[in-house]
Amino acid sequence: MNSENIPTDIKNKSIEEAQKEVSEIIEIIEILEKEENLENSIEKYHRLILLNKYIEQKFKNKSKNISKKNFENVQNSLSKN
Repeated sequence: MNSENIPTDIKNKSIEEAQKEVSEIIEIIEILEKEENLENSIEKYHRLILLNKYIEQKFKNKSKNISKKNFENVQNSLSKN
């Protein structure tokens, strides 16, 4: 699943907002499973997958940025010596 498949309402969330929604969905799914309401559970699972993919992409981007900044800092430090 690539980022084009992630709905705009998810893409506009912060990581914290997405994580909060994940927690809320998990609670709802647990209730729905006890009630054996599978149709609603499937929709919630799909939303959960999209949110998790979004969070994963955000963390990957942040990790790349951190690595890039660290590399630049090392390069700057070496060039000063």
